[in-house]
Amino acid sequence: MSTPLISQNRPLIAILGSGQLAKMMAQAAAQLGCRIKTLEAKPNPEPLLNWPVQVGDWNDPDTLVAFANGADVVTLENEFIEADALAELEEEGYALHPSAATMARVQDKLLQKETLANAGLPTAQFRAVETPEEIFAAAGDFGWPLILKRRKLGYDGKGNATIHSSDDVHSAWEKLGGGAYALFVEQFCPFKGEIATIITRARPKNGESPQTVAYPIVSTLQQDHICHTVSAPADLTPEQAAIATQIALKAVEAIDGTGSIGVEFFVMPDGRLLINEIAPRVHNSGHYSIEACHCSQFENHIRAILGWPLGSSAMRAPAAAMVNLLGNSDGLAMPSGLNAALTIEGAHLHIYGKSRSMKGRKMGHVTALGETPAAALASALRAAEKLRFGQI
Repeated sequence: MSTPLISQNRPLIAILGSGQLAKMMAQAAAQLGCRIKTLEAKPNPEPLLNWPVQVGDWNDPDTLVAFANGADVVTLENEFIEADALAELEEEGYALHPSAATMARVQDKLLQKETLANAGLPTAQFRAVETPEEIFAAAGDFGWPLILKRRKLGYDGKGNATIHSSDDVHSAWEKLGGGAYALFVEQFCPFKGEIATIITRARPKNGESPQTVAYPIVSTLQQDHICHTVSAPADLTPEQAAIATQIALKAVEAIDGTGSIGVEFFVMPDGRLLINEIAPRVHNSGHYSIEACHCSQFENHIRAILGWPLGSSAMRAPAAAMVNLLGNSDGLAMPSGLNAALTIEGAHLHIYGKSRSMKGRKMGHVTALGETPAAALASALRAAEKLRFGQI
């Protein structure tokens, strides 16, 4: 049974996952005097900080309950742990944030879209498909192209396939394991840009409405389905930014989210905003907040799940930018060019400390502040371009 949060002992936070998101949550938690332990499903974990790492099947309820023993609160760095298993933690009396019900609404992407649509929020048209023939029927209503998606376990473009015409239907069905995996289709969005925000929503207490803060709307640029750069604030009118923030707040309320949650949008050519996806956790588009905001998405996540007052999401500078650092090839984890990158004034380097580089693997990020988003991005790119991960 979890210990009460009013205890004078240092809170113990149990994190499901041990990657870079867990690392940055742990760093924020340590700043607030908290203790951390993590559970990792991989047989050979590579802890990124000096914390206890337990290895086990995080979809096994007995493993989860044993891991949570003694924790004040349990949280997650990914959305891939089965909600039914997470529900066992709550049944045993542990505080889990986000809740199992929230994870169930989000980890199934079809159910996520249904939840948002039922709340009156803007999304692309979508529907479940159980056969290739149903894809043809959807195309008759939505038109070509279509996006075929797995309902679960998809991220960074994995688990998606674009269907340009009827000729692509059967190959896309086979690629995504149709019949073995539950799939759905979504109307293709010819967007002109992508934006995102982080909403942090505190755990409710004593029947009160939970405290909520919204981070600035940011512009994001994707390369090969992976976030490449983030620029804050986004190039929007104040009215557009306010609309995006209100939609994001309602989306997080619709899933009854707790903690820091990423909300991604498509900006359509006519100015409409469509929600692309929700990530029920701290998110790549909010990494810039460590240096750029008075209270980062990571610190506010820790505050939120412990029921502590939230900090300000306001920016410390007029603008900021973040560039993801990906592995260039398999090999060494520490980058070449580190000394040169450290000479770039105003650039803040985050090297995650993974044991090996792999091509396309997230190895770190660079943040820079500036007077304008363009100036901040130029500084961050100058530092990022000097770094190479792997055998070059």
